[in-house]
Amino acid sequence: MNVDWKLSQEIQLLRLVTVGSVDDGKSTLIGRLLVDTKGAFEDQLLSVTTKRDAASEAEVDLAMLTDGLSAEREQGITIDVAYRYFATPKRKFIMADCPGHEQYTRNMVTGASTSNAAIILVDARNGVMPQTKRHTHILSLLQIPHLIVAINKMDLIDFNQQKFEDIRDELSGFCAKQGIHDLTTIPMSALNGDMVTVRGEHMDWYQGSTLLEVLESLEVTERVDKKRFRFPVQLVNRPQTRELPDYRGFMGSVVSGTVKVGDKVMALPSGQTSTVSEIVTFDGSPDEAFFPQSVTLTLEDEIDISRGDMLVHSDELPSAEREFSANVCWIGDEPLSERKKYSIKQTSNAVMAMVIAIEYKTDINTLEHADSDELAMNEIGRVRFKLQKSLFYDTYAENRATGSFVVIDTFTNNTVGAGMIV
Repeated sequence: MNVDWKLSQEIQLLRLVTVGSVDDGKSTLIGRLLVDTKGAFEDQLLSVTTKRDAASEAEVDLAMLTDGLSAEREQGITIDVAYRYFATPKRKFIMADCPGHEQYTRNMVTGASTSNAAIILVDARNGVMPQTKRHTHILSLLQIPHLIVAINKMDLIDFNQQKFEDIRDELSGFCAKQGIHDLTTIPMSALNGDMVTVRGEHMDWYQGSTLLEVLESLEVTERVDKKRFRFPVQLVNRPQTRELPDYRGFMGSVVSGTVKVGDKVMALPSGQTSTVSEIVTFDGSPDEAFFPQSVTLTLEDEIDISRGDMLVHSDELPSAEREFSANVCWIGDEPLSERKKYSIKQTSNAVMAMVIAIEYKTDINTLEHADSDELAMNEIGRVRFKLQKSLFYDTYAENRATGSFVVIDTFTNNTVGAGMIV
């Protein structure tokens, strides 16, 4: 299969995340996009359509299209990440609706971690809130390529241009401090539809594109096949059937780069080398595989490889260290503290680690760094870890897959942190 053709298919898909403070209108915005792009099924629309009285017209509760949990509908808030799919003739979309409450920051990190673009909702009445800044800072750490600020509920401030510009300038300044420059700001009313998929009649003073026009035009053309080849092994396939008595395949996902039949590869941590003899997929045995395909690789030589190992090209080795620093978003109930031990899970590999230093904690409002001996829930800081054995990694800036990890509490087995190696 031609790599360029495959990449052109991937470019048609845009992964989005919507974030912001409580009641900024994230679920309503996604509901509006689903309705206007015909992404909601008829039975879904009927289930969330109500009439105030016998004389009024039926109205669709847009937020109810995305808030699927009964607790969400009862409280009128988003609790868990909801994924919705819609499409236009130009592009397909997967959109994650993330909770706005501070206590659900962990859900927001999950929803944003795989996104190519983010929509930051701001209630025009309230302006930039602390949670808006928290989410924006997390997006900068996750290095989301495109940020769109949707200043929502403009209808509730009579579509005031000056108020819009004040909010735009404040958040633009906050983003600039973090090196974020790909920022688009749009005024809108998600409830009424102004500037979502159509321009509407109330904001002639705004000459920019609608939200949908921006989403359809975003460049998502990073050549993932040009990155270094990384293949974390998830499972060793040994069917041991009569037809395949000696078959030994290594199953996993290509998290970056490209591999071809005949390529010389190295297994880490053993350092043993071999040559790729076959690539097996559900559709057959192609000559090459690339991100984000899930495949089985077979090698010409019998070398010791197990789950958690990584196959790479011999001339493109990752870092191998027992100590590293990382930006950490802490989401555990118990604070992260120095000298405490955790399990770090990176791709399919897990290793014991100890916190040897909290280099600093970030003040969400000012972005200043402060000394601290712990990170409490929803706090963000730079942490240095010492590992039981060497971890093979790239920095997060080089490779989001091998440069990220989760921190696991060894007593409860709960995920308590998300890290990005610097």
